[in-house]
Amino acid sequence: MIGNFNGKVVLVTGGSTGIGAAVARAFAREGASVALNYNSSESEAGSVRDAITESNGVAEIFKADVSNPEAVGRLIADVVSRFGKLDIVVCNAGGLVGRVGLTDIADDFYAQVMDLNVRSVVATCAAAIPHLVETKGNVVVTGSVAAQLGGGPGASLYAASKAAVQNLIKTYAKEYAKDGVRFNAVSPGTISTLFHQKHTKPEVLDTIKGSIPMKRLGTPEDCAGAYLFLACDDLAGYITGQTIEVNGGQFMP
Repeated sequence: MIGNFNGKVVLVTGGSTGIGAAVARAFAREGASVALNYNSSESEAGSVRDAITESNGVAEIFKADVSNPEAVGRLIADVVSRFGKLDIVVCNAGGLVGRVGLTDIADDFYAQVMDLNVRSVVATCAAAIPHLVETKGNVVVTGSVAAQLGGGPGASLYAASKAAVQNLIKTYAKEYAKDGVRFNAVSPGTISTLFHQKHTKPEVLDTIKGSIPMKRLGTPEDCAGAYLFLACDDLAGYITGQTIEVNGGQFMP
């Protein structure tokens, strides 16, 4: 057992695929009850839930567009209504949306990227914090190595949005430390998920892989342990406002 998560309630936004799904499964293995949020990937979310419950874990799925603050408010209320409390929030929902050049960024594309990656975190934290104060809980946000290295071609806004959320957690951490609520981030490197299958050419991924000291792309499971560590009060109770880089040596601050 990495930490004592028995009796804990964990919400994972964007929990249907990739890193979110791996994190949800990992928390369930450690004894937590998991609320899996999805927006469009209902069947995938259901598969993650079923895998957890078939292994004697506890999980339920909750549909919500977390870029919409009203939907987030309902999501948090539904999770607390179902499980009775909220201990840990993993703000994982996010995405590239599409590759658009710097001079071609339209207002609607800007809003879509920032709402998905930044507003979703702000709205989720705003709705969850009152419950986390009660449980002395914590938040773990998914960042990106792009926050430090800058985005690749067409990914400038995505990189900027991840830099924004990795900075935001520092302010949250300072403001809510007095209430016993911690805020941290995990910053994945190049991870083999649908994200890159959809948006990155295979030859580009091969080049990136060759530049990584460990000579491979990461997997969602490679990332899960960092989330468990940061969420565990026994292991990380004196850690707040920090970002852990998980990238095989791709970026070393």
